[in-house]
Amino acid sequence: MSCDHRYPFPQVFLVDGGGGPVDPAQPPSLVPCWTSPPVQERARSRGRSGGFMRVSPCLTLVVLLLFLLVFAALGFEAYQIYKMKTELRQMKQGEPVTESNMVQKQIGLYGPELHDKDKDDRPAAHVIGQIQRETFHKTLRWEPKGGRAFLSGGVTYQIEDGSLRVNESGFYHVCSRVELIFKSCSSTASFVHSVFVRRVGHPSPITLMEAHRDGLCPQQLDHPWTSDSFLASALKLQKYDRVFVNVSQPRYLSHEHYANFFGLYKI
Repeated sequence: MSCDHRYPFPQVFLVDGGGGPVDPAQPPSLVPCWTSPPVQERARSRGRSGGFMRVSPCLTLVVLLLFLLVFAALGFEAYQIYKMKTELRQMKQGEPVTESNMVQKQIGLYGPELHDKDKDDRPAAHVIGQIQRETFHKTLRWEPKGGRAFLSGGVTYQIEDGSLRVNESGFYHVCSRVELIFKSCSSTASFVHSVFVRRVGHPSPITLMEAHRDGLCPQQLDHPWTSDSFLASALKLQKYDRVFVNVSQPRYLSHEHYANFFGLYKI
């Protein structure tokens, strides 16, 4: 084996097929053989080349956090879309939105409807006239269950005195109507229709509303005549107040159940 010094570094040795030396003047059928670089040089070069492909742990964490942020944003948007679809479905199933409803909402005249539970729990009462044939009380008695009469929300009817008792303080709409039939009307015929309350701590009754009717039949004397009176107002009542209706001439009250009534409800 001989070394041909015509080649630069790395050195190239020429060998023949049998492993013996070959004359440098014979270039054909020669196989070049380069010497391997030192082990330290190869390790250093491998380390320099691998530095470009190595990924920092901090960079990996930042990328993962970015992915999590993107997925969280997508999930939130999906939830918002689902919520909007649910609200639209509920609106379609409910009352249709008309132009008049939109105008009422804009000017503040629209009030939300009460749920069934709220309607049942609202303090309210409606009682109808009780027919009396022998004993006539100026403070009227009522039927709390017959016909369209009802009691709800803690309002109770006191059988002993004919009052409606409220169990909550607040503003109430109170109304009463009476109808009187005079068999023989005269120029002096008259009656008084009033609503009053008895309150804890007040010994005397407090008048809430009152109406005076006189001169009922000035044109046709000694003939039957019918007259009525209706009272209604928004009043502030206190807990345990008892509300009454009084008529000065109860014997002339109509015997029609729906002609005389008394009611209240909390506003």
